[in-house]
Amino acid sequence: MSTGRRRMLAGLAGVLCLAAAQARAQPADSDYRARLPQDEVIYFLLPDRFANGDPSNDTGGIPGGRLDHGFDPTHEGFYHGGDLAGVIERLDYIEGLGATAIWMAPIFKNKPVQGEPGREFAGSHGYWITDFTRVDPHFGEDADMRALVEAAHARGIKVYMDIVANHTADVIRYRECPQNDCAYRSRADYPFTRRGGVEGEAINEGFDGTNFDRLTRPDYAYTPYVPEGEETVKVPAWLNDPIHYHNRGDTTFRNESSTDGDFAGLDDLMTEHPRVIEGMIEIFGGWIDRYKIDGFRIDTAKHVNPEFWQAFVPAMKARAEANGIPNFHIFGEVYDVDPAQLARYTRVDGYPAVLDFGFQSTVTDLVAKDVPPDRLARLFSTDVLYEGGEAAAIGLPTFLGNHDMGRIGNFILTAKPDISDEELLARATLAHAFLMFSRGAPTIYYGDEQGFAGDGGYGGARQDMADTRVAGYLDDRVIGGRQEAFSTQAPLYRAIAEMARIRAADPRLRRGLQTVRFAAEEPGLFAVSRMIEGGAGETLIVYNTATSAISANIEVDAASAGWSSLRGACPTVATAPATVRVTVPALDYVICTSEGVR
Repeated sequence: MSTGRRRMLAGLAGVLCLAAAQARAQPADSDYRARLPQDEVIYFLLPDRFANGDPSNDTGGIPGGRLDHGFDPTHEGFYHGGDLAGVIERLDYIEGLGATAIWMAPIFKNKPVQGEPGREFAGSHGYWITDFTRVDPHFGEDADMRALVEAAHARGIKVYMDIVANHTADVIRYRECPQNDCAYRSRADYPFTRRGGVEGEAINEGFDGTNFDRLTRPDYAYTPYVPEGEETVKVPAWLNDPIHYHNRGDTTFRNESSTDGDFAGLDDLMTEHPRVIEGMIEIFGGWIDRYKIDGFRIDTAKHVNPEFWQAFVPAMKARAEANGIPNFHIFGEVYDVDPAQLARYTRVDGYPAVLDFGFQSTVTDLVAKDVPPDRLARLFSTDVLYEGGEAAAIGLPTFLGNHDMGRIGNFILTAKPDISDEELLARATLAHAFLMFSRGAPTIYYGDEQGFAGDGGYGGARQDMADTRVAGYLDDRVIGGRQEAFSTQAPLYRAIAEMARIRAADPRLRRGLQTVRFAAEEPGLFAVSRMIEGGAGETLIVYNTATSAISANIEVDAASAGWSSLRGACPTVATAPATVRVTVPALDYVICTSEGVR
């Protein structure tokens, strides 16, 4: 397919989506900009594994074999052909699920293949960036990105980009490590002002960590160089100079190396350098300017110094405001389940929100490992730690699994390998109910709605949505039974879509502060109320993590006397002042609502 033909089809898709949106009873308009981050249901997808809308770009226009272009749909670690045109084609599917925002793994141009001989993998995930200014040709062209954003916006669906400021692709090498396996060398043992250690040659005279004009040599720890043929591979051009990188060897993910070390050889940017700060602000601000996107998920946030984020985050919010985007959603990946550590990045680094790994870990324990629900109550009690407290915590993106750690289905199967199909579906559905109705911005990992479970993390959790040729994906157990590709009748798709409908219809389930009403100390009931400050009424969600039905009295607001059901069997009146009695089936939930009228 020619470039012109591809552009024409992408543009046509945008026009058709716009026409479809305008034909609905409630057409999308500028109101989607008014939605707050907590209003969204986010759908996270890897373009390469979602849908192949244009097979002509499968190899990215790169000649040769799979070690040149990275395309091999039979291998879980290589490109499989998904692209932006495929996402456009499946917007009906995403919208039908109830998602209101799409978060895509990075779509920037990547190094197609990297790794030592015999351990090569492709950049299909998007995190090995060489050109930060353009779409990877495996995914299409800049015109396809524009068509996708316009088509999504026509439906009122927001588009979030996944961005990286911590590192680039692995290009820089160190002369001391021909096998690219350099151990981390600390600032104390290898100061910036000495070459090769504290007793070495004096270099970078007068550099004190702030006056970067005096940092002229990058060979304080190792001797970095750019291999022949790759001298200009990175864009913008300033990224090709090793002086803008830490060059200290591989991180151990602890202490100083957590911010200054290379991720398995990935070139770790010196994010304290003014040129890097300025350059990254211009790069990602440019994407806001060109495409009017709605938010950034920021990769490896915990591995960058706080001062960088203190400059970067306000700059991105200001850039969005200047483009008429008032609720630009910025959330960072801080891979830690400790809420105190997560909250630190909102208080010190200045993040508006971070991915809630604490929620993911705790809900997994409840539905997969029979941990008592009071563990979740303890987690929610720490919401006060976030900058802005409980009101800010309702904007934290919550999730059940992802492309690195694995899927909720696999976590359940790992804990309960002999589980029946019926119970597996019930537990996975209950996990999604916790996700959709607890405080936070629920984030659905693509394929979970089709019952994908997988074999574990990383490659085992990056299945193709359709027509997979990876043997390891074909034999996976599928929750609810294997369906045709993109089935809207899959049990979990239907369950999540109904949850999204309930959530969208009740502002309290999106914007209401959360009060824990009951939390069992053994597998059983967990109850929360969602209430909007200053508003009347409450919405009560009661979950049951036990394998038998439970009836119980639940404390509610004294003004909540008249009740109705949003889902399941609810009382019509309070059992007694400030009390309602509910019966919740095994591994299920009920949602009851009161308008606060006695």
